[in-house]
Amino acid sequence: MPFTTQRIIPATPAEVFAAIKDSARLARWWGPAGFSNRFEVCDFRAGGEWAYVMHGPGGKQYPNRSRFEAIEADRKLVIRHLSQPHYRLTITLTAVEPGSIRIDWLQAFDDERVAAGIAAIVEPANEQNLDRLSAEVLRPPPV
Repeated sequence: MPFTTQRIIPATPAEVFAAIKDSARLARWWGPAGFSNRFEVCDFRAGGEWAYVMHGPGGKQYPNRSRFEAIEADRKLVIRHLSQPHYRLTITLTAVEPGSIRIDWLQAFDDERVAAGIAAIVEPANEQNLDRLSAEVLRPPPV
């Protein structure tokens, strides 16, 4: 049972991809609302490791390990989540009109029963992730 989320924002594929490939920017927006991240490793290349700890709003820590499976600059990113629960996340960037981009977020869990059991968490969390990515991309540049 894959979860799909989509967002159109006034940005170019390069602007969105820049917020994904830069580990400092990625740490700012990755995860649901109220979460923060501490990256231990973020080897942004196909086959590269990504290890980080997500800090929840209640203070709980969530260690995560992933691998960047495929990277197509300004177009697509595939992440394999190696920690439980196991899933593959595909983020696709498509220019839809001059100055706007559609972000497609497809998260496919290995175990359909696990996916069904956490759907009520995953669906709003993915929306919040795209809210945070959009805010990061549209953030005014530092002065």
